[in-house]
Amino acid sequence: MGMKDKAGKTQGQAKQKMHEGQQQAQQTPQAPQRGQQAQQRGQQAQERGQQTRERGRQGLDDTEQEMQDRFDQDYDA
Repeated sequence: MGMKDKAGKTQGQAKQKMHEGQQQAQQTPQAPQRGQQAQQRGQQAQERGQQTRERGRQGLDDTEQEMQDRFDQDYDA
């Protein structure tokens, strides 16, 4: 077997393995699922952050109302 024959055989095997890998990647839907899962986790984290901010805002509003009520009680006109 000459050098050219050996190189051609090795190159053919490499192309075959690459083709098999591409087919396997197309049949495996894990890559898009991972992206979707990451996106869902991001949305959930964003919603939790928004809920926390809303609760914080409610707490401030309650505190301001309590201060106003105390002021009104202390300084009845």
